[in-house]
Amino acid sequence: MKAAPPRARPTRPRPPEVPTVPVRVAPPPRRRRGWVFRLLAGALLVGALIIGGTASRVWQVARVDDRRTVDAVVVLGAAQYDGKPSSIFAARLRHAEALSVDGVAPRIVTTGGGRAGDAYTEAEAGRRYLVDRGVPADQVIAVGEGADTLGSLHAVADRAGRDGWNSVLIVSDPWHSLRARTMARDSGLEAWTSPTRSGPVVQTRETQLRYIVRETAALLYYRLTHASVDTETTGLG
Repeated sequence: MKAAPPRARPTRPRPPEVPTVPVRVAPPPRRRRGWVFRLLAGALLVGALIIGGTASRVWQVARVDDRRTVDAVVVLGAAQYDGKPSSIFAARLRHAEALSVDGVAPRIVTTGGGRAGDAYTEAEAGRRYLVDRGVPADQVIAVGEGADTLGSLHAVADRAGRDGWNSVLIVSDPWHSLRARTMARDSGLEAWTSPTRSGPVVQTRETQLRYIVRETAALLYYRLTHASVDTETTGLG
């Protein structure tokens, strides 16, 4: 008896072919964070160098007495009380008097305006103080215009132009010297500085550090804007 032939397996229908869609491979993400970090780090470094360099210059100029023969000693104003200079202002005026005695200049120019209600401007109070101490009245000029250092120096430059003199030795506090000299030269004056070494601004390390920080910020502000930082009590505006 013959074996029955094997039965053929039923064939399954092949599923219809689905068209394939090409897959796009995205490029690897750029390292944007790295560039941003480097940019920020670079900006911070440049900023630190500018601030540190400015603070160093404020400190260096504060330590230099650049006295020489000039046309006028210019005393930057500070607070006055009914015609009496504050301790900061008086220290500057005494230093200017000593320079005059040494024959540095034939005239002293006191500066500084007044506030509403004041009987005297800072310039007038300074002139009275010097005359009362024996400085000849015809050697002291009061220039009472200007609400801050920049305005006062512009007024001094105008007076210098009218009277025919130009070179000045600026008397202020040590930490103010660089900014005052910069403003004076920008105003057209041939300027140097002879800072006072007495008064409350130079008494303690804490006070000195505070004024160095303040003057560094004020000088950077001036260089960016050519405007003065307003202040009502120190005469450092």
